[in-house]
Amino acid sequence: MGTVYTKDIKRMAELIYEKYTEEVTSDYQKNKELVKKVVNVNSKTVRNRLAGYLTRYYNKAKNKSAAQETFEEETESYA
Repeated sequence: MGTVYTKDIKRMAELIYEKYTEEVTSDYQKNKELVKKVVNVNSKTVRNRLAGYLTRYYNKAKNKSAAQETFEEETESYA
């Protein structure tokens, strides 16, 4: 079974993504530095979980937008 993130981790990562969309990447280490800069968290574990979920959330959002574009292109070709 995979790791389940708490609602707090998810909420904070989504807020960081919304506010710093241009700085978030698919690279875990860069996101880790971003979280360190943006959020004042003393716990290394929480900071790492935030960076990990932020990376996953970014990839998920990126894939979703790519799938949406593909769908729109396919529907235009049928019209």
